Amino acid sequence: MTHKLSLLTMGLLLLGAGACHRDNVPVPDPGVAQALAEYREASLSDVRYTLSLNVPKNRAEAVTGTVQVQFSLSDVSQPLVLDFRAPSDHVLGVQLNGDSVTYAVPPDHIVIPSRELSVGMQTVTVAFRSTDAALNRQDNLLYALFVPDRASTAFPVFEQPSLKARFTLAMTIPATWRGISNGAKVGEAPANDSTVTLRFTETKPISTYLFTFAAGVFSEETAVRNGRTLTMYHRETDSLKLERNRDAIFDLHAASIAWLEEYTQIPYPFDEFAFLAVPAFQFGGMEHPGAIWYRAESLFLDPTASRTQELGRASLIAHETAHMWFGDLVTMRWFNDVWMKEVFANFMAAKIAGPSFPELNLRLRFFQAHHPAAYAVDRTAGANAIRQPLENLRDAGSLYGAIIYQKAPVVMQQLEELIGQDVMRDGLREYLDRFRYGNATWPDLIAILDARTPEDLATWSQVWVNEAGRPRITVARRDSGLVLTQFDDTPIRALRWTQPIVLAVGTEGVVTEYRVSLRDDSAFIPLNASGDFVLAGADGLGYARFVLDSLSREQLVARIDALANPIHRAVAWQTLWEEVLDDSLSALAFVRAATRAVEREPDELVAQQVLGLLRSAYWRFLSDAVRISVATDVERALWNALDRAPTPGRKGAYFNAIMSVTLSPEGVEKLERIWRRDETPRGLPLVEQQYIALAEALALRNVSNADSILTVQSERITNPDRRARFAFVRPAFSAQFSVRDSLFRTFANVENRRRESWVLDAMGAMHHPLRATEALAHVAASLALTEEIQRTGDIFFPLRWLNATLDGHRSPEAADLVRAYLESNPGLPPRLRGKVLQAADELYRASTRE
Repeated sequence: MTHKLSLLTMGLLLLGAGACHRDNVPVPDPGVAQALAEYREASLSDVRYTLSLNVPKNRAEAVTGTVQVQFSLSDVSQPLVLDFRAPSDHVLGVQLNGDSVTYAVPPDHIVIPSRELSVGMQTVTVAFRSTDAALNRQDNLLYALFVPDRASTAFPVFEQPSLKARFTLAMTIPATWRGISNGAKVGEAPANDSTVTLRFTETKPISTYLFTFAAGVFSEETAVRNGRTLTMYHRETDSLKLERNRDAIFDLHAASIAWLEEYTQIPYPFDEFAFLAVPAFQFGGMEHPGAIWYRAESLFLDPTASRTQELGRASLIAHETAHMWFGDLVTMRWFNDVWMKEVFANFMAAKIAGPSFPELNLRLRFFQAHHPAAYAVDRTAGANAIRQPLENLRDAGSLYGAIIYQKAPVVMQQLEELIGQDVMRDGLREYLDRFRYGNATWPDLIAILDARTPEDLATWSQVWVNEAGRPRITVARRDSGLVLTQFDDTPIRALRWTQPIVLAVGTEGVVTEYRVSLRDDSAFIPLNASGDFVLAGADGLGYARFVLDSLSREQLVARIDALANPIHRAVAWQTLWEEVLDDSLSALAFVRAATRAVEREPDELVAQQVLGLLRSAYWRFLSDAVRISVATDVERALWNALDRAPTPGRKGAYFNAIMSVTLSPEGVEKLERIWRRDETPRGLPLVEQQYIALAEALALRNVSNADSILTVQSERITNPDRRARFAFVRPAFSAQFSVRDSLFRTFANVENRRRESWVLDAMGAMHHPLRATEALAHVAASLALTEEIQRTGDIFFPLRWLNATLDGHRSPEAADLVRAYLESNPGLPPRLRGKVLQAADELYRASTRE
C-alpha cells in the first residue's frame, strides 16, 4: 500500500511541476551557509520527515522517492530553503500543503519564495530522484552514509545538525534483500512480484547526518543481552569466522551500553540497537542511532589476531556506542564543534574497553593510540586547532583528522587531570541531561565545568582548544637540578600550555620519576645529580615536542630496551622518532636500535610500536643502498622474534612486518614458499587475508612469476567481497607501468572512486617505495585531483588519498612536485592546503637526507 501511495503522490507532483513559476526567487549560496543555518534554526521547529524510497536492484537505475517535510514556521520574512545537492532535473515536483507552489532549484537547494508561506504548521512534499553520491551502491548492497552534509545528496532536507527531526521511512527493495534503518522494522508487504516494501518506526529527534538506511543481501544475527535485543547484519561467508566472533561482538556492545548508562545516569536513549558489518567500509564505524555501520574486517577478527587487535575492536565498539549519548543524544549545534562528539567517544572508549584487558597497560595504550598520530599533524606546517571556524557546511568534511580524533582526547585527559574525575563526570551528566535530544556548543560545556572548579578553564581552553600546535620543551641540566622551559614555535603568539610534566631521570641504572606543574615559561626541579638521561613526558600524558639533550639521546639509543617501565620505553621511542624527523638522530642509528629491540621487547604494545616505527624509518629515511645493506639483519631479527613469540597474535604482527620489509633474495624466496603452502611459519596458521597480502607483496617485488601468483590467488579467494576487492586492485600490482597507469587514469572518474578503501589500496601499491621512481609520473596528476576528491569523497578520503600518493616517496623530485602544486594553486582552500602540507611533511624531511 505504501508503495502504491508514493507512486500516486509522485504522479500528482509531476503534473504540478509543469505549472511552477521560478522567477524572482532569491538564490542562496551553494552549500549551507552559517547564516542560513542560524535563520532556519530560529524560524523552524517540530520538523518531521516522512520518506518513501524505491531502491532498484540494478544499481544503474536511480533511487527515487517522495518526502513530506512537516514543520512549524514562525517567520515568513525570508524564502524557505530546503537543501538538495542534485541536478535540477532530479526535482520531479514540489507541493506546499498539498497544492502546487512556485519554487526554484538553484545549485544545492529548493527555494519557495516568502510570499507563498504562512506562519504555522507547513508541509512541503517533494518527488525526487536521488544521486548516488552518498548511497554507496554495489551489486546486492546499498548503504547510506550522510555525514557530515550528504543527506541532501539523496533527498531534500534541512541539512544542518541543529534542526533535529523525526524520520519515518518506507523503503521498497528487491524481495530477496533485507533492509535496516534507524527505526525498528514494523511492516513488510509485497509491492509486486519482485519487490517488498519495508516500513520503519518513527525515530527520536536526530540530526540529518545521523539518519540512514541500508538494503541488500546480508544475513541477520540476534542476541539478547541484559534484556535488550541486539541485531547484527553482515555479509561474512566464513561460518567459522562468524562463530568465532559472534558472541564477543554482542558482549562488547552490551558491556558498553551498561557502562555508559551507569556513567551518564541516562538509559540508552534510542529504541532500536542494530548494526551492519560492511566489507571495506570507508570508516572504522559510523554512529547512526539504532543502525551503526562498522568496517566488517574490524569486527570479524582472524584467529591470529593479537590482544592489541582485540582491544582495538573493543575500543571501536565502545567508541560508536558512546556516540549514542555523545553526538546522537546531544549533538553539536554547528560542525565547528564536531570534535566534541569524537573526543568524548574516544575518551569514553578508553575508559570502557580497558577493564576487559587487565593484562594490557591502558595508559600505555592511550599514549600510543593518540600522541603519535596527533604529533604527526601538530609538527607540520599544516597544523590546525581542535576547534575551527566553519562558514559553510559544505566544508565540514575538511575539519576531520587526527587533531579531532587523537589530540582532543589527550586534551580531555589533561582536563580531567586538572579538575578531577568526579567533577568531569558530574559536569558531563549535567550537560547530557540539560541538552538531551537537542544541541550544544563547547562553550556550553566549558561553562558547566568552569562553575565546578576554581581553575580558569576559559583561558585553558583558548590555548589547548582554539590554537594549533604544541609546545617545544627543553630540559637544561644545572648543578642544582633541571630547568624545564617551554617555547611556542610561533613566537608572535607566545602561548603557554598548562600541563603536568613527568620526567624520568636515569642514574646508574636506577630510573626515578619527578613531577612538575608547568604553567609559566619554565619550571625548576631540584636534584642532587642530573642523571645519565632525562626523558620528559615520561608518563605518557605530557603533550609536546620534548627535545633530548645529546647525552640523553646517546644513552636512550644505546639502552632503551633496558628501561623497566613500558610507558618509559614507548615515550622514549616516540621521542627518538621525533629526533629522527628533526635530523638530530640518524635514521640508520634508529633502525639499528629498533632491530635490536625487535628481539628483546617483552611488551606486546611496545613491540607493535617498534615495528611500526621500524617500517617507517626503513622505507622513508634510509637510502636504497643503505636499506639493502641492513635488510638481511632486519629480516633475521623479525624471524627470530616470530619464532619466540608466545601467541599467534604476536606472531602475526611480526609476520606482517616481515612481509613489509623483506628485500633479500633468500627472504623473498621464503615468502614465496609460504604462499605456495610448501612452508608454514612456526605456530602461525595463516588465513585467507594473509595469503592475499603475501601474493601482493611478492608482486611488488617483481618475482618472475608474479602474474601467475596473482591469478592463482584470485582463484583461491572464497569470499565474494574480498574477491571483488582483489580484482579491483590487481592492476596496481602489475610489473608493467602501462597497466598501472591505465588504472590510475580511471580514478579521474568519480564513479571509479566510489569504493574508497579499494582505491586507497591501489594507490598505495602504485606509489610503494619499490615503485616510487615510476610513480613520480602520477604525483602531479594525483595532486590535481585533490580538490575534486574533497568535493565528492567522504570525510577522510582527501587526506588518505594524499597519504597514499606521497607516503612511498622520499626523493627531492617528489617534494618539488608538491611544492610546485602548492605554488601554482594559491587559491587552494586553506584547510585543504593544510592537509597537503600534513601529507607532505615527512616527504619534505626525507628528501633532504642522504
